[in-house]
Formats: sequence, C-alpha cells, structure tokens
Amino acid sequence: MTKDIYNQLAEYLDDMPGGFPTTESGVELRILRRLFTPEEARLALRLTLLPQEPARIAKSLRLSLEETARKLEDMAKKGLIYRFQPKDGPPRYMACQFVIGIWEFHVNALDQDLVRDMEEYIPRLLNFETWKKVPQLRTIPIGQTIPVEHKILPHETAEEIVRSHQRILVAPCICRRERRIAGQGCEKPVESCLVFGSGTDYYLKNGLGRMIDQEEALRILKEADRKGLVLQPSNSQKVGNICCCCGCCCGVLRTIKKHPQPASIVSSPFRVSYREETCQGCGVCIDRCQMEALSLDEGSVIVDMNRCIGCGLCSSTCPTKSLILTRKHPSEQPDVPETMTKTYVRLARARGKLKPGRLLKMWIRSRL
Repeated sequence: MTKDIYNQLAEYLDDMPGGFPTTESGVELRILRRLFTPEEARLALRLTLLPQEPARIAKSLRLSLEETARKLEDMAKKGLIYRFQPKDGPPRYMACQFVIGIWEFHVNALDQDLVRDMEEYIPRLLNFETWKKVPQLRTIPIGQTIPVEHKILPHETAEEIVRSHQRILVAPCICRRERRIAGQGCEKPVESCLVFGSGTDYYLKNGLGRMIDQEEALRILKEADRKGLVLQPSNSQKVGNICCCCGCCCGVLRTIKKHPQPASIVSSPFRVSYREETCQGCGVCIDRCQMEALSLDEGSVIVDMNRCIGCGLCSSTCPTKSLILTRKHPSEQPDVPETMTKTYVRLARARGKLKPGRLLKMWIRSRL
C-alpha cells in the first residue's frame, strides 16, 4: 500500500539532521497538511540538501523549466524550501529541515490552528540526548559579564560576532509571536532575531525582516540584556544568526527548562560563580534567570549549578558583582564546529541518519 504523501514527507523531513519525529496523535501530519499542498509535498520530496538549479530539478520532474521555476519560487516564498542566490546564474533551491528552518520561515504566516498544533508538537522536537551531543544553538553571555582575565574566543561574544559581519538583518522572533497568538506570551521585544551574511538574502526577499547596520544590531543586544534575554547563536564558529530568547516563549529554552539539569544539555563555555560575602540579597537576579537556577533564602542567593546555562543575565545587573561568570574546566568546554554544515553532519550522525550510501544517494538524485 502506497503511503500517504504527507507520511512520505514526514519521513523525509525526519531524515534531515534536525529531525521530524512521529507522534501518537499525528499532530506532525496535521502541521504538514496546513503548510503543504499535495503537489508541493511531492515536489519537496524531489529536492535534496544540495542546492540545485531549476533546470536540473525540471529534468528530474519531467516538467518544463518555466513551470518548475515558478513552483520552486512559490514554495520558497512560502518558506517551504530554501532559496540560494549565487552571485552569477539563476537561483538554486534545496530541501529545508523543519526546525531550524521551515517553522521559523513562517513567522509572518501564523494562525490559531497552526499555533495550537505547534504548541502540542514543540516539546517533541527537541530530544535531550541528541541536543546534549549536538545542539543546533548554543549559549553565549553578554560581553560585559565576562571577567577580563578570561581569554574569550570571537565566536563566544555577541559583540564580536556582530562586528565581524557587514550584512545584518533583524527578523521577528517566531516564538514570542506564536506565544502571543496563543495568549501566553510576554511583552519582551519581538523584533530581535539577528541574521548574518548570505542568510539575509532569503529573509529579505521573503519579507521576513529588514536590513540594519552594526550599530543597530549592537543596540538590539543591549536591549536584550535590559529585557533579560538569553543570547543563542547558531552552534558554529562561523555564526549565521543570533536568537535573543526568553524562557517563557522560546521553544528551546521552554523545553530545556523542563529538564532537571539544563546545564548538562546546553553548549556553553561559562557558568556563574557566587560570592556570598558581598551579596546584599536584593533579588534582582532571581527574576532575570531564565532557567530558575537562582533562589533567595534568608537574604542569600542559592545557585543550582545543575540549572545554570552561563548566559550572564544575573551577572550583568548584580549591583555588588557577587555573581560573575567563570570559564568551565577544559574537560567541560563544548566543542563548537567550524561551520553549520559540519554541525548538521554531526547531528545527522548522532541521530543515526548518516548511514553508508545516504549522501551518495542524495548526490545522485540531485544530478538526475
């Protein structure tokens, strides 16, 4: 019996590095039916993780170049596939994983039904054991919270990341927008997701954000600190984006917060250190901690190191500098891949998707 086209698409997306797990309720299939028409689902199944020109895709589909190019561009505009525009030649199109990918590209296309289904599905998307091995995002602190005696690598500070890019775009946070539609959001800034480099082209052409300069990007980071947002860049040394996240809306932080030991899951080079003798017990840090790692007991702060993700939000506003960030022991330092491509290869391997012959099969399919 031939599988339903949406079941086929679900399996195909689950073979992507980020995965698309099945559920007993079938909510993942409801989501796909909301996003893809049957024709779009069939076309998506023909794409690979290698960017292809419309002519090559048209040949594999046995369609005209004009019709194929139109369908591909329509799907790219809807956030169902990824469009890559080289400096010379026609645009190229490739398959896109669901998270981080298709879901984030629907920030301007949310409705009550999609939000309801995603509220049910989001907790299933993050597998703790897989994320512990290869997270798609990592945590970095606000720059001024790091003591000067620590050697800081460029990919560990948001300010250095911003200053290393000329092309910067700011986009709305889909998590806060989605939670507000669900009636459970916060009042923290929505326009707060930074995208860098070639990724800005897709966002800009799809109307998902606006271009900004370095100074505005740095102001957004300062505002993130004031509002108590955790900085989560892509898990690579060559950073493609920085998310400014809150523990009440962010799908990643909300899910990680449910774990008894969030510190064991996140990729972070720092943790907080507490000086009890100087603490005044003002309690400012309690509300700013997004992982509920801090509590107040008889005027003293209690730190649960199993919950600290090293974001620095408690340290940046501590009036007595009683909370400071310290670098973890070398044995606990997370290995940050050079590029996101390498991250995704590691992620696919961790999920058991990098099987012998799989990449060859994808390469062959892209050239049919």
